[in-house]
Amino acid sequence: MVCSMLIWLDNTVLSTALETLADPVHGLNATPSELQWATGSYTLTFATLMFTAGALSDRYGHRSVLVTGLVVFAGSSVWAAYAGGAGQLIAARAAMGVGSALIMPASLAILMWTFTGPARSTAIAVSSTSAGVGMAVGPVLAGVLLEHYWWGSVFLVNVPVVVLALVGIALLVPDFRSPVVRPLDPAGMLLSIGGLAALAYGLIRAGQVPAWSSTDVWAPIVAGLVLLAVFVLVELRVKVPSFDPRLLARRAFGGGNAALGLLLFAVSALTFYNAFYMQGARGYSPMEAGLAGLPTALGAILGAPLGAYLVRRWSLRLVTVPALTVAALTMGAYGLFGLRTPLGWIELLLLVQGLSIGMVLGPVTAALISTLPLDRAGAGSAVTNTVRQTGSVIGIAVGGTIMSIVYRRAVEPSLDGMPGPVRDQARVSAEQARHAAATTDRPALARAADDAFVHAMHVGAVWIMFVTLLGAIVLLISLRSGPGAEASASHDLDRGPDHEPGHDLNHEPGHDLDHEPGHERDGGGPVTGGATSRTGADVRPAPDPVPHAPDPLPHVSDPLPHVSDPD
Repeated sequence: MVCSMLIWLDNTVLSTALETLADPVHGLNATPSELQWATGSYTLTFATLMFTAGALSDRYGHRSVLVTGLVVFAGSSVWAAYAGGAGQLIAARAAMGVGSALIMPASLAILMWTFTGPARSTAIAVSSTSAGVGMAVGPVLAGVLLEHYWWGSVFLVNVPVVVLALVGIALLVPDFRSPVVRPLDPAGMLLSIGGLAALAYGLIRAGQVPAWSSTDVWAPIVAGLVLLAVFVLVELRVKVPSFDPRLLARRAFGGGNAALGLLLFAVSALTFYNAFYMQGARGYSPMEAGLAGLPTALGAILGAPLGAYLVRRWSLRLVTVPALTVAALTMGAYGLFGLRTPLGWIELLLLVQGLSIGMVLGPVTAALISTLPLDRAGAGSAVTNTVRQTGSVIGIAVGGTIMSIVYRRAVEPSLDGMPGPVRDQARVSAEQARHAAATTDRPALARAADDAFVHAMHVGAVWIMFVTLLGAIVLLISLRSGPGAEASASHDLDRGPDHEPGHDLNHEPGHDLDHEPGHERDGGGPVTGGATSRTGADVRPAPDPVPHAPDPLPHVSDPLPHVSDPD
């Protein structure tokens, strides 16, 4: 929980500090493209190394990899705090992404090993609420620090959280790992790293240029897609792949991950806009902006357990699809915000938005992770995290591009007759325009920049809403019942003609996502009391019957005795 909170704490802290980092006097005088890279470099390394980190976690032990990631994260946080310029900050953020890539697959894998049955779904929901705590604490803490200390203090706050996590891990977490020593699959690792790095670079670069026809945009994107296609072909032929691509071919697993990626696309783009809207256009201090964002975090904290509870009563589809639709509409409502919109209406909207997002992220993640075999928990959970981070990269790139292009077009008519340096500075961003207006005593320029930014945010909000609605459609299709399955009799996530018992990502009302207490998992030990945990550092699954030839669709558990095929 502390590790999950740390990741979200850092992300929200940075979003609060963006306005300060752009300040020529109190920050680093960072341009919008540099701020995109400060966010994007972290996401690039995070997404690029996720597959590799998951495979290393399965091979060398989840606790060992988790501790390594925390140490890297803490060291790079200190580096970021004392960065002497935007370039150093970007490099430090990339190093922090390496630490995060090691942390996330290992922490999710530890949850899978520790809990089973209903407790596992609850544990993943609780972990999601810890992310909400990070979202709540981050902006407020950043606001306090930015008002009393220099901007680097927002990164130093990560260090005591890492120390707390390391103490807890040393005292409480066994070193789970697969008993079957799998090869490291160097070809797959290199191809995944190269493909994801090239794709992420091209997408981030797309947010920094006026036209996507530039060679340094489309060339790395094409190269990345080609390398990832080769990666899939290689993994299909390797005897023991680091990740089996056939999992993504399953409608429920692939579609569920795609929907999460589209949701994170929208969340990242909207967070990028919101930081500049609250502190720039509305003029709130970092502390006030942090407090204004609390309803989103509160909604996320409440939404994850509420979603898990409702899924147990109804079904994953009936809960998450409407919730994702509501999230899309709240994001589109940013198109109605102006410079004088009452704060109360904004707070109410943010509360509903956070609640609906929490009701999607927690239950869908729990359902997807529960389908993975324990001996590949690290590599499998890396898939979900990689999709999320790739969605974040695209969200930052597309959101930044829309904001920059629309802002420049909207502010251009107001720049006629102004001196060349002022005009050039105002074209860069609304922040630069306000600074130029203050130094040259041109209040009309500041008003024009605010109006241009709000217009750009309105256009971006519409696109964000449609992307999120697309995610809801993907989720609806992915979770639909197959032939012969009556809606009243089954709520299985993917009950099609090729459905196999034990592959259910959903369940009948009142049943868990995995199996009944007291039954053994495939490859796992008996569940004590069906409640909480496997204890001891040496609780490991039995080897696969044929460890050198993974099943085309690796299964999780024995056929569920309480789930009957209506056919």
